[in-house]
Amino acid sequence: MGESASISATAKQDNDGIVETSIPARLDCLRWGGFHTRVVAALGITWILDGLEVTLAGALSGALKESPTLQFSNFDVGLANSAYLAGAVLGALGFGWLTDRIGRKKLFFITLALYLAATAATALSWNVASYALFRFLTGAGIGGEYTAINSTIQELVPARYRGWTDLVINGSFWIGAAIGAVAAIVLLDPSVLAPDLGWRMAYFIGAALGLIVFVMRMWIPESPRWLMIHGRPEEAHAIVDDIERASTRHSDHPADEVFPKIRLRMRSHTPLGEVAHTLFTRYRQRSLVGLVLMASQAFFYNAIFFTFALVLTDFFGIPANHVGWYILPFAAGNFLGPLLLGRLFDTLGRRMMITVTYGVSGVLLALSGYLFSIGVLTAQTQTIAWMVIFFFASPAASAAYLTVSETFPLEVRALAIALFYAIGTGIGGVAGPALFGALIDTGSRNSVFAGYLFGAALMIVAAAVAWRYAIAAERKSLESVARPLAFVE
Repeated sequence: MGESASISATAKQDNDGIVETSIPARLDCLRWGGFHTRVVAALGITWILDGLEVTLAGALSGALKESPTLQFSNFDVGLANSAYLAGAVLGALGFGWLTDRIGRKKLFFITLALYLAATAATALSWNVASYALFRFLTGAGIGGEYTAINSTIQELVPARYRGWTDLVINGSFWIGAAIGAVAAIVLLDPSVLAPDLGWRMAYFIGAALGLIVFVMRMWIPESPRWLMIHGRPEEAHAIVDDIERASTRHSDHPADEVFPKIRLRMRSHTPLGEVAHTLFTRYRQRSLVGLVLMASQAFFYNAIFFTFALVLTDFFGIPANHVGWYILPFAAGNFLGPLLLGRLFDTLGRRMMITVTYGVSGVLLALSGYLFSIGVLTAQTQTIAWMVIFFFASPAASAAYLTVSETFPLEVRALAIALFYAIGTGIGGVAGPALFGALIDTGSRNSVFAGYLFGAALMIVAAAVAWRYAIAAERKSLESVARPLAFVE
């Protein structure tokens, strides 16, 4: 890198706890390299596991109803799925606060351990209450992962790649969904395993795969940005030095350039009073946008996906052990959306793409819901319709996390993700599966259509809010989008 670059990289710290650093500029100028690929792999596999979890919960719903031990009703299935989401809400809040307090890396291992233990315990469930409890704890682990992972993506990935990377990592959920679908096809086949054993093995497999993540997490360092503010500048610069050795800079950042620096006052933590003032006074408008995006996509996604299998079995007569075949194309649409549209969030911009993806998703759901209500769709055409809808809805949902994680200051980033995920999921997600389970139980297509219309309306309203108020954060440094609270003039 050269002697001048090394000198410019050194943090200057004074006796008042103020440090001058060029770390944000150094991280943002890098080209994509092996380090960034490893980060995507290590974080993406967690979403793959989450996708496996959620898909199993949906695909196994028929098997849980047929289980001689559990004998679930449709309401029991919806209730258990709502318990999972409730756990995710509370886990996000608790672990989100800890993520900003003790760091991103430590939380990776705490939340993963909870997830693995609870998933294995789910396989041993003996009644509705035990199953719901273990799903609640599994959700708590996954909720904690959301906050730590989305914070890490923002703080390690260069600005010009940040949108696409965030969307693809969150979209990798659907690779897990495909794995879960295939697993359900095999494990729910009565010629392979007994009816009350197949669904248990499915959860055990999810827990076993999660062990791989422990090794992959070793690839990810603590966020240098977080370390700088929390009084560990030497460690932060050592990490950035390692990243730079494995990467090259873009041509508009020559090696001998003196990087712009910022001055930060180091602190051990951010008081909750300051957090509340930041979210609800200083950035009130951004908070409104984040809340609307989170709540609308949570209802849209969770209400439809958690009851996916129930619609196929109850209205189209698809056997429970065949549901996995229908989830595969659905999962493909959900993964291809972020993969193919994600780069447009970094080029056309956040505001345009969030508006388009939310708006198109809502309109298409209303249209397909009407066709469902008049009975012109088959199981195959219904699945194709969902595949097209969620090609747009998947990047829309990921963009909600992207918006919240990049438009608030570093000190409150994880807690902001947790808070808006929790409120949004509480409003739109926890009630959704139980509501749709009840609507499906009526046996009325018109009742289900009314639920679809409500979900569509939420997405269209969110599109309008995004068009009016969303922040143009594309290709900008995090510090220019939201200045750190510790910033010193």
